Amino acid sequence: MSGHSKWATTKHQKAVVDARRAKSFAKLIKNIEVAARLGGGDLDGNPTLYDAVQKARKTSVPKDNIERAIKRGSGAEGGGAAYETLFYEAYGPAGIAMLIECLTDNRNRSASDVRVAVTRNGGTMADVGSTARVFSRKGVVLLTKQQEGRTLTEDDVLEATLDAGPDEVNDLDDAFEIISDPAVTVAVRTAVQEAGLDYDSAEVSFVPEFTQPADAETLEKLERLVDALEDSDDVQNVFTNADVQNDALVNAG
Repeated sequence: MSGHSKWATTKHQKAVVDARRAKSFAKLIKNIEVAARLGGGDLDGNPTLYDAVQKARKTSVPKDNIERAIKRGSGAEGGGAAYETLFYEAYGPAGIAMLIECLTDNRNRSASDVRVAVTRNGGTMADVGSTARVFSRKGVVLLTKQQEGRTLTEDDVLEATLDAGPDEVNDLDDAFEIISDPAVTVAVRTAVQEAGLDYDSAEVSFVPEFTQPADAETLEKLERLVDALEDSDDVQNVFTNADVQNDALVNAG
């Protein structure tokens, strides 16, 4: 009986992982499609598309799916939806500021999904401008410290990117986060590549101007809320100003 129970649990866990993986793929594909629609299907001439494709590749999205998304977005193939970016603001447990980014073809559905997830998981919706003021639009490039047999130092990262003009480099234990003005995100990413370093992601994101300390109980509640939001196909990213250490949740998405 215990063997059956263990198998049932493992099967359930695998189903959850597979479902989340599928949702992640769908969201990455949607980003590619929108980037191609806005800037064309040429990766060399569209840095936003290039970075969206790289992120999808690093997440193991199948090559055929990526190519079809580029074709739909660029108009080379029919079937693309008219997506728009929407932002919702909310407060999480203990008043943690949240900015929720959606990419959707149905405003009513997105608004309903976000409101239900927030209110059912201990959060409250906020007025426009209430939490958005906490965040600034920044370029964010992430790269792991372990790079082909060597461990990067902060000095290595600074030396590689200094001419590109990053604002700061943050040590995230097993990775470095390079923060910059959005306008130089591509320059920073290119500098990283030219230095022979591998990066995990390069994108324009939202970084909190200040953080709010959060204890373990608050973080657990926050994680449940973020998970509920990410169950929506329309929610692309959830940004919070929770001050978290040691592998806890800072920015989900």
